[in-house]
Amino acid sequence: MRTCCIYPVGMPSAPPESPPVSAPAKQPPAADRVYAHVKQGVLERRYEGGALLTEGELADEVGVSRTPVREALLRLEAEGLIKLYPKKGALVLPVSAQEIADVVETRQLVEEHAVRKTVPASPQLIARLEELLEQQRAQAAAGDLAAAAVTDRCFHAEIVRSGGNEILSRLYDQLRDRQLRMGVAVMHAHPDRVTKTLAEHQEILEALRGGDADAAVDIVHRHVSWFSHLARGEVR
Repeated sequence: MRTCCIYPVGMPSAPPESPPVSAPAKQPPAADRVYAHVKQGVLERRYEGGALLTEGELADEVGVSRTPVREALLRLEAEGLIKLYPKKGALVLPVSAQEIADVVETRQLVEEHAVRKTVPASPQLIARLEELLEQQRAQAAAGDLAAAAVTDRCFHAEIVRSGGNEILSRLYDQLRDRQLRMGVAVMHAHPDRVTKTLAEHQEILEALRGGDADAAVDIVHRHVSWFSHLARGEVR
């Protein structure tokens, strides 16, 4: 039986408690909002390589003044994503063939070394890779190629971290934005490649699960080399 609060006769009933009022979430500084907005747009290819972005347009899109836009664009120029032209705007830099070659070469060196050191793989790593693979499958099925590219990068980063070399892990993390940008570009150009990528990730997982370091290294090499071959011809 449901019970209620009873107050003595003649005593005023206690007023109902007001729900706590949560303080409004504090927004990040305006320059940080512009930085995140533009960077996400470049990585997801909403702003294609060769596009010219103006301060006024970006200020209107984010709802800020032009001053934080300039600050954000300076940060993005330092990261190599755009090139500023006074009184004109910011040019989104295309992905160059040399950049692709450099990223792929670095990935091969780091990932092949890490995957060999990872064997025998821990149960925790196997479980995490299984989780990421299922997540990527779901994202690909939903057509969310940007999210699938992020998960793709996380899959490989987990293996690198498991290699146990903190310096190599930090070096690999520095490639994050470049990898994401290239990965999204390739997936958009060849959405059928997503199925092949998922199959190769499954092969890497099975090689690690079986403790076969040589097989894992061979699959990683083939996986990353293919990216280099295709991206050179398709990414501008």
